[in-house]
Amino acid sequence: MNGPASTVDAILDQHRPARSQEPNILRTLLAVQDAVGYVPLEKVGRIARSLGVTESDIAGVISYYPDVRTGPRGRHIIRICMGESCIANHCDRILHELQQQLRVDVGETMPGNRFTIEKVFCMGNCPVGPTLLIDDDLYGRVTSSQVTELLDKYR
Repeated sequence: MNGPASTVDAILDQHRPARSQEPNILRTLLAVQDAVGYVPLEKVGRIARSLGVTESDIAGVISYYPDVRTGPRGRHIIRICMGESCIANHCDRILHELQQQLRVDVGETMPGNRFTIEKVFCMGNCPVGPTLLIDDDLYGRVTSSQVTELLDKYR
């Protein structure tokens, strides 16, 4: 295939509903995301026409499901736990330090696509919160003073 446009077209051909079938917007968006890395906003109209739905229908699904992304993710995904135990142990300080050092907000990817910050609401690591997950590496009892050292491992 020759880039994201032809990839999206091929996926839409595979996911076009039969006449008697309801379109599965989420499944189609996730297939596009799996192939391209995200759902390009400029393709929303094309996706809607292919599925026989409105652009508003597509936008509604994108806005409802946090796992559907409309932009590229970083090479390293930083997930910070915002569960009750982590909040009690000041995860907000870690989040603030991450945002200051990376100069991005939650859900954003820094220029150069190195890091993306995401919130999660429990990692099951409550006894050693606050918890940070960078890619597949789990860190417990993280303090804001450790953020620089942790990020340096992934730079």
